[in-house]
Amino acid sequence: MDVNVTPLPGLGTRQDFMTGSGHRVGVITYRDGRFELIVSGQDDPDGCAASIELTSAETSTLAGLLGAPQLVSQLSEQQQEVAGVTTWQLPIAAGTPFVGRELGDTEMRTRTSVSIVAVVRDGTVHPSPRPDFRFASGDLVVVVGTADGLRAAEDILAHG
Repeated sequence: MDVNVTPLPGLGTRQDFMTGSGHRVGVITYRDGRFELIVSGQDDPDGCAASIELTSAETSTLAGLLGAPQLVSQLSEQQQEVAGVTTWQLPIAAGTPFVGRELGDTEMRTRTSVSIVAVVRDGTVHPSPRPDFRFASGDLVVVVGTADGLRAAEDILAHG
């Protein structure tokens, strides 16, 4: 898919693409850090049909809403080709032993042969988190491994 990048002198940049339905969907990134989600028609990219100004937090949440399911879907599709390997999403629930603790404290790979490939927090995907990544209540941990390993990982994240 082609993404058009248009400099907006003195303002920032506009990045947009054409959808299959004939709309241009894009984001204006202003120099002062603001973002604006825009939709325009195929014939007039400068004529804006809809515009929504977003804060940084809202932009991050929207990116997570669009990116997290896509990441998990891609992982699932890729893992379907490998017999015996599965992708699960495991929650970090309030009151469980790893809230506030580092990923490395789980010793997940050593204990289960399961890999933590991403953590989704408040709609933001944190791919390939490092061992010093601290879990928070409500995190969704994306793990890859065998069925037995995933069950063990689920138990570790829930009970320690």
